[in-house]
Amino acid sequence: MLFYTGKGDLGQSHIGQKKYPKDSPVLEVLGELDELNSLCGLARSVKKDKALSRSLKSVQESLFIIQAQIAWFLYPKFQSPELKKRKIRELEQEIESMEKKINPERGFVISGANEKAAWLDYLRAVARRAERRAFALSKKKPLPPEILMYLNRLSSYLYALARLELHKKHIKEPKPAYK
Repeated sequence: MLFYTGKGDLGQSHIGQKKYPKDSPVLEVLGELDELNSLCGLARSVKKDKALSRSLKSVQESLFIIQAQIAWFLYPKFQSPELKKRKIRELEQEIESMEKKINPERGFVISGANEKAAWLDYLRAVARRAERRAFALSKKKPLPPEILMYLNRLSSYLYALARLELHKKHIKEPKPAYK
């Protein structure tokens, strides 16, 4: 069977000839990255915006590389691609460009002023969770530093994209009142 095997019914994933508990730190990170990647796809399909779609598809491609690198811990015979430092530099350059356009204010904002920005804020929150799980894994298994750097920049990138969307629409985001 291609879509199911039934082998994982007892809480183990079968990869190659080995079994791994489904709650292993490696599988936890892979699950978080899978959710993030899927959510990028959902945002692309719901928000018909060619530029945003290209940006998020590029993120998805990078996430697949990261997933392959982390899956290598489970299946070391597999030759995984490497996340290149240029991917991090590209995110940084785009973030810097957005900051110049927006001239953002410091402080928290209440998400939801615009649907597209709200999706991007949700993506950012999931990216942060994936980053936290990857950082926890890195304490047990050394990850290439590019993975942690990329995930850190990714959440900033998604935050900047959300702020840019609102800036383009001339929408002022509300700040928390802390009442």
